[in-house]
Amino acid sequence: MIARLPRQTRMRLGAGAAGVLIAVVLLAGCGLDVESPDLFLVTRSGPGAKLTLLVNAGGTIACDGGKPKQLPDPLLLQARDLATNLSKDVKLTFARSARTVFTYTVKLPNGTLTFPDTAADRHKELSQLELFVVQAAANPCGISS
Repeated sequence: MIARLPRQTRMRLGAGAAGVLIAVVLLAGCGLDVESPDLFLVTRSGPGAKLTLLVNAGGTIACDGGKPKQLPDPLLLQARDLATNLSKDVKLTFARSARTVFTYTVKLPNGTLTFPDTAADRHKELSQLELFVVQAAANPCGISS
């Protein structure tokens, strides 16, 4: 259809399309600074120093209030699954027992969940969170736990 238009009209259309393409490329290159939401903030308290991990959907983790570090892909996928699974548990309550060592508090977009480490015996997603905390603290945080 463009071939049937007069040459001058075809040139204007081509220049307009090129302008739009350049604008799109420039905008894409600007980075627009769109921030990803946080998946969860987990705090582990008990013997030794308190540990706090802020996990972001964009693939970063801030350890004990420090600068965000890149989260390895397997841990990011695990964190996304945990955020989904734990969101269903925010209404649950768990009692401490004489065997409790650590207490975990997880702040999610839809609420907060607090549980003792002994609750992981009966809830798979809680034991998965405990494992995530140990793995993330070791790498990328560099904190032995």
